[in-house]
Amino acid sequence: MTANIIDGKAFAGTVREKVAAHVARLKEENNITPGLAVVLVGEDPASQVYVRSKGKQTVETGMKSVEHKLDVDTSEADLLALIDQLNNDETIHGILVQLPLPKHLNEDLVINSISPAKDVDGFHISNVGLLGTGQKSMVPCTPLGCLMMLRDYHGSLSGLNAVVIGRSNIVGKPMAQLLLGDSCTVTIAHSRTKDLEEVVRRADIVVAAVGRPEMVPGSWIGKGATVIDVGINRIEKEDGKMKLVGDVDFASVSEVAGAITPVPGGVGPMTIACLLANTLTACCRANGLQEPEGLTA
Repeated sequence: MTANIIDGKAFAGTVREKVAAHVARLKEENNITPGLAVVLVGEDPASQVYVRSKGKQTVETGMKSVEHKLDVDTSEADLLALIDQLNNDETIHGILVQLPLPKHLNEDLVINSISPAKDVDGFHISNVGLLGTGQKSMVPCTPLGCLMMLRDYHGSLSGLNAVVIGRSNIVGKPMAQLLLGDSCTVTIAHSRTKDLEEVVRRADIVVAAVGRPEMVPGSWIGKGATVIDVGINRIEKEDGKMKLVGDVDFASVSEVAGAITPVPGGVGPMTIACLLANTLTACCRANGLQEPEGLTA
């Protein structure tokens, strides 16, 4: 292996330390404690684990953590009423509704009922528009984490050729906007892209976010490129045991890439760390205070 490993777990720890230090100053100097409310509807096991982890890390950084666990058959009206209550709660600076929602609930309606200023997931249509036009917004956590790691590794991203594989609203599109904001030349590739292999091979930066296990082999990667693997996929090994893999074939890609994020331990830990950073940022904006350096786009 020749590639440098971008340790997302360690980097996320550094981000949480910065958040905790800033939170401590907010408490001491302004008597303000940032608050994050997470709403979970139903009993999805993966969502329950994720929500527990969010709550634990929120408290560890000194912030207020509030969890609302609702029955799977909760009505849309009741969910919207809770969100309205949180929108008007001055002690809550960030609101996150855990996705996916049960099928009887309209995700777009629910997401867009959250106050844009408290939308720490960055999914509200207003924040999407602000990001797309280069204005101050709440930025989706996973792309923000990817950007932080790229900036840390490269310093300046200006002029680099970046290819984002995947066009989702959650990762692909906002990732492209963030890279444009840092003056990259950006291509969004996807399943219909002609000569996908050639498009990817020309990139200095490859962000893989397609949700297909080990789709990108080493032969697609230009020598020395930086590869950010957003994918988290479970596959069954020959011995019948399950294994977590990304969207790139780590073994072959790491032979040619200059740097790569592992799965697990790469992008995943950064997503929650950036949720905490976004909550802190939202709190500072709500109170007209200086935003933390190095924790925003």
